[in-house]
Amino acid sequence: MDPLTVLALAAFGSTAYLTTLATVQRLNQQASRTKVAGLVVVGMVLCALIGTIANASESVVIGFVVGAGITPPVHRWILQRSRPVAGH
Repeated sequence: MDPLTVLALAAFGSTAYLTTLATVQRLNQQASRTKVAGLVVVGMVLCALIGTIANASESVVIGFVVGAGITPPVHRWILQRSRPVAGH
């Protein structure tokens, strides 16, 4: 298993998660018809992406799963941190 491939795909898995999250949040603000069509497209893209990754080597699958698995709790932690007010 190539560690650099695992690391690169972990970053890709993280990016895929954050992109999907942002897209779904934006679609939730749209009209019902646009929302449904957008969610169908997002689902199809995710299925194609996961199918491609599943067809790849073991290190690619492990890296993608690690990246996508670690990102949600880290993302929540970053959003919940208190931010200091500038100038005080």
